[in-house]
Amino acid sequence: MSAQPDAYTEALDRALLHAQTWLASLPSRPVGPRVDADTLAALSAGPLPPSPTAAADVIDELAAFAEPGLMAMPSGRFFGWVIGGTLPAALAADWLVSAWDQNAALRFATPSTAVLEDTAGSWLLDVLGLPSDADVGFTTGATMANFVGLAAGRQWVLEQVGWDLNREGLTGAPRVRVFVGAERHEVIDLTLRYLGLGAPIVVAVDDEGRLRPDDLAVVMAAGDGPAIVCLQAGNLHSGASDPMAAAIDVARQHGAWVHVDGAFGLWAAVSPHLRDQLTGVQRADSWATDAHKTLNVPYDCGVAIVSRPAVLRGVFGVHTSYLMAADSTPENLGPGDPFEKVPELSRRARGVPVWAALRSLGREGTIALVDGLAANARALADGLQSMPGVLIINRVVFTQVCVTFGSDARTRRVTQQLIADGSAWMSGSRWKDRDILRISVSNWSTDAADVALSLTAVERACAAADRDAERD
Repeated sequence: MSAQPDAYTEALDRALLHAQTWLASLPSRPVGPRVDADTLAALSAGPLPPSPTAAADVIDELAAFAEPGLMAMPSGRFFGWVIGGTLPAALAADWLVSAWDQNAALRFATPSTAVLEDTAGSWLLDVLGLPSDADVGFTTGATMANFVGLAAGRQWVLEQVGWDLNREGLTGAPRVRVFVGAERHEVIDLTLRYLGLGAPIVVAVDDEGRLRPDDLAVVMAAGDGPAIVCLQAGNLHSGASDPMAAAIDVARQHGAWVHVDGAFGLWAAVSPHLRDQLTGVQRADSWATDAHKTLNVPYDCGVAIVSRPAVLRGVFGVHTSYLMAADSTPENLGPGDPFEKVPELSRRARGVPVWAALRSLGREGTIALVDGLAANARALADGLQSMPGVLIINRVVFTQVCVTFGSDARTRRVTQQLIADGSAWMSGSRWKDRDILRISVSNWSTDAADVALSLTAVERACAAADRDAERD
């Protein structure tokens, strides 16, 4: 094996060829995978080969093996699980990140990636309308972005009652009450388990899944002590956001830290047409979102934003003799090191594709991206609503559409037929005590033709489901 630069050339050329072939197939290939995991596992069974294989041959083997088991998630006809595609500039930047192979922890060691991430963070704060002096960290995804915000909140609220969490730990600490809406994403409960905060206190929601500030006021008044209020920007089913201003007013009356889980819905703040849904969101203390959802960068890119950098760096900062950390003081924090803002010391420069996406879009393009996703959701809802026996059960305010086809049984049959058809992918779910077909419009490449093809696929699925029901 050679360490010379040309050792990479043939393998990278093959990877480029296979990547281009894959991307070219997206407009016409079925969305779902053609084989299941058990079939692939049987094909891959066997011991590790005893001798080396040329890198280019490994890439050929990898592409051939994986292709039938790949789902066309980057397709404009994929509407499942709030998963975006990848913008061209973001994809190419991600390739460079891998080639550069920088450990993006320290400004001293990797100044280029640190500055690019600083710039991406400042651009994000600008387009989202969040405080310009907040810290921005790039995490693996929204789960860890929520972890970062809630960890900072845990630290701060305990400091307010005189408890030094770093020195004393949680044992014996005052109980931190965490308030959540009844329709929060389950990742919030998961994150609270990670943080040792236990089960949250549940607040009632309205018929679109939005937390009710009046109920929040009642349940917060029922106790005292350190508190965190976790709000949601973008309900998983309805797409609606909690009433930020009113809920934050209640939280402030009780000295609570306010965290916003905005995995996809926080991006509504970008659009002049949609940002009224999030009025007051900038008054929260921390925010979490996913760049690989609405912004359409490759996977492994959550964004954690915290309004109090000193608190954040007190949670995640570490000082050792071998790390050449950035100079900072409590009075002058400066930009800080990337590792002080996330739970990792070693990581790839995942903020660089965010820089590339925003640089390629500009402000106008970012607004157009968000508005376009919402417009396509509305077009899908309008087309579905015109079909016999189809009912849209949410107010389509952003990128989510929830559909029923009469009975639960018919809805399940239609969903199964649609997935089997392969022309479009929309995932099943359950909301408001009924089975639904849930549509999440998240891909930058979805266009009017994709919408039309997807609506036709739903019509075929309805007809096939009804024929099956007649035979039964």
